[in-house]
Amino acid sequence: MKMFESVNSLLRDFRGCFNREITFHWFVIIVVGFMLRSDNEGITSIIRTFGLTPSVYEALVHFFRSSAWSLSDLKECWVRIVGTSGVLFKENGMTILIGDGVKQSKEGRKMPGVKRVHQESGNSDKSEYIFGHMFGTIGVLVGTVEKLFCLPLSASLQDGDKVMRKWDDEAYESVSHVVQIVRDAFSIAVVLGNCILVLDAYYFTTTLLKDMAKQELKYDRKLSIVTRAKMSTLAYKLPQPHNGRGRPRKKGEAIKLKDLFVSEKDNFTKAKLWLYGKEETVEYLCMDLLWGQGLYCPIRFVLVKKGDTKVILACTNVSFSAVQILRLYGYRFKIEVTFRTLKQLLCAFGYHFWSKYMPKLSHFTKKGEKDPLTQVECKTERTRILQAFGAIERYVMLALIAHGTLQLLCLKYSSIVEKSSFCWLRTSSGSIVSEATMSRFLRRIFFMQFHKQAHLPILQIIRSRMAPSDDSDLPGAA
Repeated sequence: MKMFESVNSLLRDFRGCFNREITFHWFVIIVVGFMLRSDNEGITSIIRTFGLTPSVYEALVHFFRSSAWSLSDLKECWVRIVGTSGVLFKENGMTILIGDGVKQSKEGRKMPGVKRVHQESGNSDKSEYIFGHMFGTIGVLVGTVEKLFCLPLSASLQDGDKVMRKWDDEAYESVSHVVQIVRDAFSIAVVLGNCILVLDAYYFTTTLLKDMAKQELKYDRKLSIVTRAKMSTLAYKLPQPHNGRGRPRKKGEAIKLKDLFVSEKDNFTKAKLWLYGKEETVEYLCMDLLWGQGLYCPIRFVLVKKGDTKVILACTNVSFSAVQILRLYGYRFKIEVTFRTLKQLLCAFGYHFWSKYMPKLSHFTKKGEKDPLTQVECKTERTRILQAFGAIERYVMLALIAHGTLQLLCLKYSSIVEKSSFCWLRTSSGSIVSEATMSRFLRRIFFMQFHKQAHLPILQIIRSRMAPSDDSDLPGAA
């Protein structure tokens, strides 16, 4: 089946990221295991899925701490593979990236990076504060207008890591989540070319714009930001031409954007747009203003009304039309769907890496107190803690690769899945199936391929680690 040949070809491209052949074999087993496993109980679920020899458990756990491969090399290779896949969805010839943060509750007292984090959510089922990890994630929009996926490209821990990263690199610069997400986006743009980065309102700050200007000079890449502004945003008109003596003005009259919904209500334009999977009628007003205290960067603001809902969108590229900005921001929700799939289908955050050398997490640490990690001075202890910390990011990255591989298969081979009667679907999702449907289909046909495509390296790798079958205990055995 061509589906497994595609998976084999894709995973083979990662071979250069590993110093040893056996390390690459564990990588293949874990990624395919993420794609096919039917339960989410850690590494042991992969062993059960393939019927592997139980003795491989130690090797699988050690793989995430191994020095035989680099996470940065793996990320770069993954971005390059996705960039040449031919399924990128573009706007004005620019690749569309979507960035956001995802938080995962963790109660491990000896787990690196765990700290008290705030959840900005209107969901009453979620606590306002949790102990856990904060990941900054960037995905790329792939597919067609008929079906779009946010394919995850990278995820990195962005909180509770400052002390540990300075152990590894004394020159490490501690920066905010906003700056980290921008720098991750530029590292991707180096491979994919000029990009559009769609973000939530949390990231719309002067810090974002200042660092973006620095990164554009550093990488010689253009990154356009589309985001949502707060209703309290204050912007400025362009200054009047100056012909007299003295320094020209940097800004004009100040404007409270929320006031424009009343003062400019007669100047709003009606439009029908395809948003969130259906046609919507909205009213909008587009204005080019200066924004950012002391920065005064030209920003295209789009004020949007839909019934009683009012939203202000902002774009750093003033050449984009208002309709384009509206459509681009509508794609932001795709990353929320990706987060749901990563959590519920692949259990990408179901790791349990810890170190006995970690100072025990205290739930009652007061603000301003020193990080207990500053008391760890032994080089060996620091190394062990860094290995556990790195294992967490590596585990999530491999889950991202598995998820992205499923999405690529959905876009290319959905017609094969539709023709099969392997399950009953209550509601058809269109011609492109979901990642969950593709995973169930692969799980059903996987072992049939051992005989039909025994020549494929990925199947040979998995088969070489499977426990020998013993039929002597089966009913009716001689």
